[in-house]
Amino acid sequence: MNISKYISDKISEVQTGSFTQSVTKIAIISIAAGIAIMIVSFAILEGFRNEIREKIFSFGAHLQISKYDTNNSYEGAPISYNIGVSDSIQGIKKIQGFARKTAIIKTEDEVLGVVVKGVGKEYDLSAMQQNLESGELIAFTDTASSKDVLLSQAIASKLRLKVGDEAIFYFIQNPPRARKLRVSGIYNTGLEEFDEVFVLGDIKLIRELNNWPDTLVGGVEVVLQDFEQIDEAAERVFESMNYDLQLEKITDRHAQLFDWLKLLQKNVVIFLVLIIFVATFNMVSTVFIMIIERINMIGVLKAVGATDAQIRKVFYFRGLKLTLKGMLWGNLVGIGFCLVQYYFELIPLDPENYYMDRVPISWNIGVILLLNALTLVLTMLAILIPAAMIARIKPVKAIKFD
Repeated sequence: MNISKYISDKISEVQTGSFTQSVTKIAIISIAAGIAIMIVSFAILEGFRNEIREKIFSFGAHLQISKYDTNNSYEGAPISYNIGVSDSIQGIKKIQGFARKTAIIKTEDEVLGVVVKGVGKEYDLSAMQQNLESGELIAFTDTASSKDVLLSQAIASKLRLKVGDEAIFYFIQNPPRARKLRVSGIYNTGLEEFDEVFVLGDIKLIRELNNWPDTLVGGVEVVLQDFEQIDEAAERVFESMNYDLQLEKITDRHAQLFDWLKLLQKNVVIFLVLIIFVATFNMVSTVFIMIIERINMIGVLKAVGATDAQIRKVFYFRGLKLTLKGMLWGNLVGIGFCLVQYYFELIPLDPENYYMDRVPISWNIGVILLLNALTLVLTMLAILIPAAMIARIKPVKAIKFD
């Protein structure tokens, strides 16, 4: 039988109504609150980052290849779809072409300038599907160009258009050309730099307007298997592509948004460090109080031959029990809150300020386990600080202590 654990269990049984009991409850609550807040914070942060990134990816893949040109216009020079890069390169999931063309949309009452981004049937629109407010995606055909376009909610509101309506698109070129196109769907990302500018259409329409053959595109987008490996993948793609092309990472193209997400992550990490510090400090204080309240017991144990290590284990086991109890409650509260928000979306957000209409939740079991392990290790190490004072307690003075 482990005598230190036995004595630790007996202490917890007989301290009902004591001052130590109140302090231990505070320690349990602080650890539970710390774990719960950390789980919820990371779940919301990851959910927010993933939502924003998916909205950005819906308008451009991880890597974009275009003709090397000092002209910063939206359209750019055409390139061949055969750019020397294939999906056999490590880390590449898909390669897809696109083309852009500026236009003016005219309705009976309004006029608005936009950029039409043409995509093909092979283009991955799954991310855009999640942004659809109403209607459906573009219906591509194998022969003629599709007359369907996707408008943002912002553009549709300004032009007073809804799903199924038609509008005249005047494409800026010499000579200007006009096409009557139908609104097949309305999307909303909440990101003004996309919603105020872009309209999605068929790339065949842009080829027709520019008199391009089917082998030319305005640029090529490279979808990666893992966004976190974007730097390594970009190096491999750059080494394989033709010399007259330029490569741009989405993190550079939208640097402000990605820098903002990094800043949010740093702030959350600082916040979580403070939470862990408070939780461990409370545990140190609790063990100190337990030792002071049990000075007489420590003196008796030393008098009957108990070693300092055995007595330290008594309070170590007590601290471990309190920590595990606090962690259990913290996980139940934190994960429970995340489950409720994930399935029922009870907490809304203002889309104009947060780019989404509800608090997002992202699940990462590895992060949850890491937070629990980190809290347990740091708390157990913190308990060693007050436990060290046991060696300085003299049996004679401790037995007389009152």
